[in-house]
Amino acid sequence: MIFVWSLLAGVILFSVYAVIPTYYNKKINPNIIRHAQGKDTIMLTFDDGPDERYTGKLLDILKENGIKATFFVVADNVRKYPQMVDRMMAEGHCIGIHSYCHKNAWLKTPREEKRDFENSIDLLESYNWKTPFYRPPWGHTNLLSMYYAKKHGFQVMLWSVMAQDWSSKSSKETIIKKLLERTREHSIICLHDAGENSGGAKDAPLNTIEALKTVIPILKQKGYRFVTPEVAQYEAV
Repeated sequence: MIFVWSLLAGVILFSVYAVIPTYYNKKINPNIIRHAQGKDTIMLTFDDGPDERYTGKLLDILKENGIKATFFVVADNVRKYPQMVDRMMAEGHCIGIHSYCHKNAWLKTPREEKRDFENSIDLLESYNWKTPFYRPPWGHTNLLSMYYAKKHGFQVMLWSVMAQDWSSKSSKETIIKKLLERTREHSIICLHDAGENSGGAKDAPLNTIEALKTVIPILKQKGYRFVTPEVAQYEAV
């Protein structure tokens, strides 16, 4: 009986600390950015990089198509490949923080959550980079995530379109199909420019890269404008 009550208490505490905040922030919190605002606007975002195997190829495609994107970078990957972030910024893209080591907020203690924000900020500032944008890994938050985001002046940005491009089961064709079917005016598209080092499948970004060669021109042909946070207004809905 003691075990049952202990288990129940654990479930309740975990729900209060992690599950309920995540649901609230994903679905209800009016301060979360979930959609781009403005006529014919969409936003292309990438999580988990930079990665020297894939990020440069994505930047090449964006440059060829004359569009800007937002990269939510993992600070530990920035430490390995700072030149990639230099290129992002030199070519007019936006960066945001995506945690220090891509650990799920549900698994972080309060102290770990505090240090994650601080370490991420310290690393970016050591390169003289700053950003007001933050995206939690998997979109998961805990009871303290929004407190630290606000304390450090971050706007939290989620997404409205995914194509499961991190999965080994996602081919170039399935990514193309999902992106074209799901993207609408005001969409924030979330894709990934890192593989197994951040929880995705090895070489999964190669399918994303190939898919974007088809998808970007089609979306442009439909009249969508690709925007970044610095040049767009957002609707928190």
